[in-house]
Amino acid sequence: MLKRYDPETARQTILKRTPLDDMEVPVAVIESLQKLFGEPLTPDQAVQRILRDVRTRGDTALREWTTRLDGQTPQSFRISPDETRTALKKITPAQREALELAADRIRRFHQAQPVTSWMTNQLGGTLGQFIRPIRRVGVYVPGGSAPLPSSVLMSVVPAQVAGVQEIVVVAPPQRGTGQIAPIILAACALVGVEEVYALGGAQAIAALAFGTESIPRVDKIFGPGNLFVTLAKKQVYGVVGIDGLAGPTETLVIADETANPEWVAADLLAQAEHDVLASAILLTPSATLAEQTALAVARQLEQRSRAEVISQSLANRSGAVVTRDLDEAVMLANEYAPEHLCLAVRDPWRLAERIHAAGGVFLGEHSFEVLGDYVAGPSHVMPTGGSARFASPLNVLDFIHIVSLIALDETTTRQIAPKAAEIAHAEGLDAHAFSAEVRL
Repeated sequence: MLKRYDPETARQTILKRTPLDDMEVPVAVIESLQKLFGEPLTPDQAVQRILRDVRTRGDTALREWTTRLDGQTPQSFRISPDETRTALKKITPAQREALELAADRIRRFHQAQPVTSWMTNQLGGTLGQFIRPIRRVGVYVPGGSAPLPSSVLMSVVPAQVAGVQEIVVVAPPQRGTGQIAPIILAACALVGVEEVYALGGAQAIAALAFGTESIPRVDKIFGPGNLFVTLAKKQVYGVVGIDGLAGPTETLVIADETANPEWVAADLLAQAEHDVLASAILLTPSATLAEQTALAVARQLEQRSRAEVISQSLANRSGAVVTRDLDEAVMLANEYAPEHLCLAVRDPWRLAERIHAAGGVFLGEHSFEVLGDYVAGPSHVMPTGGSARFASPLNVLDFIHIVSLIALDETTTRQIAPKAAEIAHAEGLDAHAFSAEVRL
């Protein structure tokens, strides 16, 4: 059932952010770690040990951790290009058509993003910036209870648009088969990724960050994952770049009395089925709509295959907040900074102009969030955990880096070198000052 909250109670409960380091770890996870390591460890400590082991012992450690954690003992982590192409041939025509449509729209959207080198002669000589694609990137694709081919497209295609030459995909092997989900392999083949490894968890992040005998290291790691993947990305940052720290997914819907409660309920359930920690929150000034949506949630839940997951998500981090008016709903939304913000209101453009913290804003009930998950065009990899206050959805800029260009002429150098020397003397760095003065 969808619980109802007043705004102040919501601030202290479902709208209250919990830092990654302070998130409550389920007892079952703590017990499994103790059994695995023979002593009580926090998830962060467990990840640290796995990373250190892979960095030290390479492929041997990878095989041991894959055996212990995934129940598989692979002879080779690499999936051959022939195997990925075979997987593409085996999916249904309807699946292939859907993936092709998604890839095309994602590519066309990101090709429209302005990313260019530039130079100016207005400051003497030539100054500017070179745009350079990152040389080699790794993409982690979740493959547990819900394999996500969409995550392949949403990360790989922007990288290709940016000009990245080497793109590596890692995805965990499925229990029982020891293989990556065929639909993930099909998506890799569709966009031309040929370097794919059956590898998951913190050990996969370690392999990408440090490299092993069979897996060359990358320069930056992308993609969401579970708690252990996220902690691993956090710990290897600095050795490699990362796209961000993905927390549980979240959708916030602002709706008024004109919204369709059946549609709002469907959107909330679609988000809640991701994970028991997912957040699906409704903000509305209409108590009637809140009640109608709660009833629709209860009806629709009975028909959903992941009803148990949805029920836990609705109980843990979700609910309906009845606000004073739409202005208060917008204020709460900006405070919360959701990954997805859906505006199911009479005039969504009027509210959109006032939103300054959200990963993606979905305007109107025909621009629902599930379309953004798959086929709208922008990447569905968006900032979570309130990081939309300062972070952006995955885009072409994440796959490039900027190199500054300095080519001053002699006249300009003579004009500005004394000022550089003056600042250097003020800082007590006389060798810096001399480097400037010796040229005058």
